[in-house]
Amino acid sequence: MNYTMMTDFYELTMANGYFLSGKKDEIVYFDLYYRDVPDRGGFAIFAGLKDIVEYIQNLKFTKKDIDFLRSKNIFSEEFLKYLKDFKFSGDIYAMPEGSVFFPGEPVMTVRAKAIEAQLIETYVLAVFNHQSLIATKANRVVRAAKGRVVSEFGARRAHGAEAAYKGARAAYIGLVNSTSNTLADVLFGIPASGTMAHSWVQMFDTELEAFETYCKMYPNNSLLLIDTYDTLKQGIYNAIKAFDNILKPLGKRPLGVRIDSGDLAYQSKQLRKILDKAGYPDCKIVVSNSLDEYSITALLEQGAKIDIFGVGERLITSKSWPVFGGVYKLAAIEQDGVIIPKIKISESVDKITTPHFKQVYRLYENGKASADYITIHDEVVDDSKPLEIFDPYATWKRKTLETFEAKALLIPIFKKGKLVYKMPDLLEIREHVRKEIDSLWEEVKRFDQPHNYYVDLSQKLWDCKEELLLKERKN
Repeated sequence: MNYTMMTDFYELTMANGYFLSGKKDEIVYFDLYYRDVPDRGGFAIFAGLKDIVEYIQNLKFTKKDIDFLRSKNIFSEEFLKYLKDFKFSGDIYAMPEGSVFFPGEPVMTVRAKAIEAQLIETYVLAVFNHQSLIATKANRVVRAAKGRVVSEFGARRAHGAEAAYKGARAAYIGLVNSTSNTLADVLFGIPASGTMAHSWVQMFDTELEAFETYCKMYPNNSLLLIDTYDTLKQGIYNAIKAFDNILKPLGKRPLGVRIDSGDLAYQSKQLRKILDKAGYPDCKIVVSNSLDEYSITALLEQGAKIDIFGVGERLITSKSWPVFGGVYKLAAIEQDGVIIPKIKISESVDKITTPHFKQVYRLYENGKASADYITIHDEVVDDSKPLEIFDPYATWKRKTLETFEAKALLIPIFKKGKLVYKMPDLLEIREHVRKEIDSLWEEVKRFDQPHNYYVDLSQKLWDCKEELLLKERKN
């Protein structure tokens, strides 16, 4: 789909202004990053690169688009003629989708003509903010489940249809096991799963008839919702009767039972005892009902006997932290091949930008990520020699890495408007996520007051930033 017009209107007025003031071909550098980890966690997961790539490839203004802009009576005809042949011709560098990343560091850098870089801002931010948020939330839920299956159940509570199926993809990047969203399976190959709703049970004269009918139809996938009426006095025993009457003669085993209400910890423990006593120790217990990483953690701390978590609205909307806070900021301009760093100053320290065309290195010690190190783009990190790093805000906090490995994180995605990066499939992205998270210390991954993972600036970059700050203070 062509999303060219999915842009804030001021991007177009600025583009028209750049055109008329002779700046349309001026080369600029924009950084994409975020300021705060959702839920005050230790890290975030980058998602949405696939959509951004497809968007860049399809950028064009149709006759209908240009006619609409003409009707606003604000844009010059010369600018509108320019838009007829508009296409992205710049460079984009980014971390691979599924990468772990931290506040303040560019996950993507756009080097392009001013108009091109400006026009893509809105869509890039919309995709980045939504999908990275959901991937990050999903991984928190998965880690809380401690190896148990997590299925994304959020389609009906998502903020619209696109947020539902693209949110499901982001959740899968965050390592959930499956989704209830059929379209996500069609488009992305994410395993879709599901059984019945309460309405199925209500459609029959008795709960037992509903269960037996379902078992007859789906003998290999019999998972019964048992809390329509009374879970522990009726539902579980009718389920066992259906298993005994229908599945056992066929030599089949039930997949599980699901509950969606009540005290999930208490009920799951009682259900486990009943199922085991009835000869179904392999029957899974599935729970849903407004779950998130906090409620899952609490359930497991209470000794809940749960095998599978269905997580819906609080995942697909990231209810506890609904805004990712990604930004897209000018870092430099280029004139006659010379890069001129630019800075935005604010009364809020976290809103002061880091200037220049940059690279991000991850520094590993004994296979574990120790810190990220932001440099000017052409600096070379020699990991054969000791490296002193320091906190860019508290510069007296320093550490010397003696034996380490440095890995550059930003790789070319587009060069001169051409895609030069082979997009990985979804399973490859998930494997990348697993490796990335395995590389983090446990202290960084904890939910409660995680260790502050350091993102440091090279001395050269820090000096550049300080110089610009001093210059602007004098002005």
